[in-house]
Amino acid sequence: MMGGDLTRYYIIGGLVMLVSMLVSNKLKSKFKYYSHLRLKKGMSGAEIAQKMLDDNGITDVKVISVAGQLTDHFNPKDRTVNLSEAVYTQRNAAAAAVAAHEVGHAVQHATAYSWLGTRSTLVPLVRIASKYSQWVIIGGVALAASTALGQWVLLLGIIMYGMGTLFAFVTLPVEYDASHRALAWLENNSMLTPEEHAGAKDALKWAARTYLVAAIGSLATLLYFISILLTNRSRNN
Repeated sequence: MMGGDLTRYYIIGGLVMLVSMLVSNKLKSKFKYYSHLRLKKGMSGAEIAQKMLDDNGITDVKVISVAGQLTDHFNPKDRTVNLSEAVYTQRNAAAAAVAAHEVGHAVQHATAYSWLGTRSTLVPLVRIASKYSQWVIIGGVALAASTALGQWVLLLGIIMYGMGTLFAFVTLPVEYDASHRALAWLENNSMLTPEEHAGAKDALKWAARTYLVAAIGSLATLLYFISILLTNRSRNN
């Protein structure tokens, strides 16, 4: 990218990174706070996850512990709900929220939730597109100054980057639905006191916002790349 384009790109990237960092720090502080809100029923994250699986009739998914912090995830390939060590063993509102959320993804998989299926379909394409899109865009901008081919290369890069943006927005309903399933199950089965449930809900709200910020940031960058393409075309016409 040339001078002014590169500067604007860094400004957009910097703003997105700043907002993402603020939300991420807020999320960590929320989970730290609610990790001190011990459950009156005294169930660990692993026990909550297993009970939610049992209550939904899911018998082919195992709950296992994995190293790290905020490394919790559901793996549909080997049918495992992976909980970080703290979530797996601890007995607090934060652990309950995360454990139930990850099982929410397992329930989505078991019930063939459409948005989860769409996201899974996009994964292999997005892996390739995300790896090369910005390099293709940079090459397209450089070539656009001297040849019409650059416009097509730039367009290809934008399409590749757009796939990542699409993936980010498809992820939103998947994450929000998993949290909705988790909170509904926790409430309907009286797993938490009102105070504990409020804490779990607040923690999951901030977790969802990290995905929202990522999606908005990706869209803002995509629109900026499109503006570069349109500007270059107007100059060449």
